[in-house]
Amino acid sequence: MTPTSQSTICAIATAPGTGGIAVIRVSGTEALAAVSTLYTPRRKSADLLHQAPYTVSYGTIRSSDGELIDDVLVTVFKAPQSYTGEDTVEISCHGSVYIQQKLLRMLLDAGCRLALPGEFTQRAFLNGRMDLSQAEAVADLIASQSESTHRMAMHQMRGGFAEELKELRTRLLDFVSLIELELDFSEEEVEFANRTHLKTLVDSIDEHITRMADSFRVGNALKNGIPVALVGETNVGKSTLLNVLLNEDRAIVSDIHGTTRDVIEDSITLRGVHFRFIDTAGIRKTSDTIESMGIERTFRKIEQASIVLWIMDATALSEHMEWLTEKIHRKAEGKKIILVFNKIDKITGEEREVLDQLFANYEGERIYISARNKINTHQLEEALLKASQMPEIHPGDLVVSNIRHYEALTNAQAAIRRVGEGIESGISSDFLSQDIRECMFHLGTITGQISNDEILGNIFSKFCIGK
Repeated sequence: MTPTSQSTICAIATAPGTGGIAVIRVSGTEALAAVSTLYTPRRKSADLLHQAPYTVSYGTIRSSDGELIDDVLVTVFKAPQSYTGEDTVEISCHGSVYIQQKLLRMLLDAGCRLALPGEFTQRAFLNGRMDLSQAEAVADLIASQSESTHRMAMHQMRGGFAEELKELRTRLLDFVSLIELELDFSEEEVEFANRTHLKTLVDSIDEHITRMADSFRVGNALKNGIPVALVGETNVGKSTLLNVLLNEDRAIVSDIHGTTRDVIEDSITLRGVHFRFIDTAGIRKTSDTIESMGIERTFRKIEQASIVLWIMDATALSEHMEWLTEKIHRKAEGKKIILVFNKIDKITGEEREVLDQLFANYEGERIYISARNKINTHQLEEALLKASQMPEIHPGDLVVSNIRHYEALTNAQAAIRRVGEGIESGISSDFLSQDIRECMFHLGTITGQISNDEILGNIFSKFCIGK
């Protein structure tokens, strides 16, 4: 569907449910005409069809039999200087669900159709109001839950990422043009593209792409939350600690061993860093089939986590400590492990000294807490922030957080490195040209310079309706 053949669409743009006000958005060639059939300005001379763009008028909307539906404010945006690039009208009404649905039905009767998820933003992309990476940043901005994720989305939405990619593609295009010109004069063996300069360019672009791709580890963690697995034997207080960290009764707490048999996940934000906590089934030797399945899931979650909180009962260390240590360290290899001794309110000073001696050679972080009485839990939060090693995101910092962008960057990185290897080995110009163009292709898919309907449909289907 091309921008010129699109029908006029409408949707509620504010959050679903009852609120103080609601906004209904209408976009398309007949947006002004459709709304004007419902809307009566308070000032008789204020004709909506001729209302100046970026202005608001006050009036009423009545049903076909003259019943007053609501007093509303109507804002007009004219093509091409609107969010979608089309004529757009926004109706601000009272937030009654009845009023919202009534106005939608009236707009449908006036010739509009309901917008699909993300269709307003998709039209903005198709009409050249933003590139694809900016469009995706709109969804990220709406979903942002911390200052860091807000800054990442805002920088991308304002085109910072796209500008850097555009510069890289332009530099590559200049050289690939010279290389392909050589192919036209292959019999004369003329070299238009200096190979030394090309190698310098390739190394520079490889460095840029690598920097962007490497930022994904930070971006993905900030966007989706740093995964933290709470592991240990049964009844050591994992669920109690989860509830304390989340400040709510999220997990069932019981003195019965093996209560948690499945994985429970929830998130919090500490000083702008988003953590995703995973409460796992207690690890122990068991013949119970269901409990064994939960323990297997625990091991998988340890492998997926970035930080592991290994929780021990300070009052009764495991008789299977050697087996437990081998299991956890094998699954958590290369990850940050924080050793948490729980229930310290139930041990004496001498018993704590014994624990210190037993784990004197442990190189990782050790924290002594009482989850039930919230003793030293703030120290655990400090240890989590330290283990996360998340750099502060400043305005203008380029951080990749989208998995599609990351995959495109890694593909572009592989292509540009083949170019570098080809220059060193002296391969022919046609192979160099092919690899340079492949690098350009992958960079272009990020901003939508190269795209297909399947990719677009997948991206915009994840948006909320009304955006």
